[in-house]
Amino acid sequence: MALFRAHGGQLRLSEALALGMNRYQFYRLRDQGVIELVSRGLYRLTELPSADNPDLLAVATRFPKAVLCLVSALAWHDMTTQIPRRIDLAVARNARPPKLDYPPVRGYRFSGKRFTSGVERHEVDGATIRVYCPEKTLADCFAFRNNVGMDVVLEAIRLYPKRHRPDYSRVLEYAEICRVAKAMRPYLEASV
Repeated sequence: MALFRAHGGQLRLSEALALGMNRYQFYRLRDQGVIELVSRGLYRLTELPSADNPDLLAVATRFPKAVLCLVSALAWHDMTTQIPRRIDLAVARNARPPKLDYPPVRGYRFSGKRFTSGVERHEVDGATIRVYCPEKTLADCFAFRNNVGMDVVLEAIRLYPKRHRPDYSRVLEYAEICRVAKAMRPYLEASV
């Protein structure tokens, strides 16, 4: 239990084995009800309060380099009324796309500054999740408007100044990086 506590109350089986715990000890803790399965391979102490968002916890620990994007990031920033059917994750262009049965995950490959800019880090139930900032999320959603749906993008542009302190120059910076600034500018001007 001390090993789990030293690591925020949760560990993957592979991490526990690398830290010196053997499988017998690990599974004995599970069978005694001291630890519980959160998602495939990830366990946490049962004494911890229940996870607020177990799906994001599973994704954050399974894909630590991925970034929450598109509709999932809109939902994180409270800029949509949509309930995401899956978790949208951005990965580097040369990385393997994330694949997970549950929760359902869809991966997008971004390259260069498009992947690295606008990333925020947030704590979710003891794990760090990476999420694009609201301005970068708007630019990404506009770039993927055919996948996301133009109605979702327009709703996000409308909700952005109501939920956050608007910084349209920053939105246009990210739109330049995503190569949609010229197409996005009229929508932003209409919303102001």
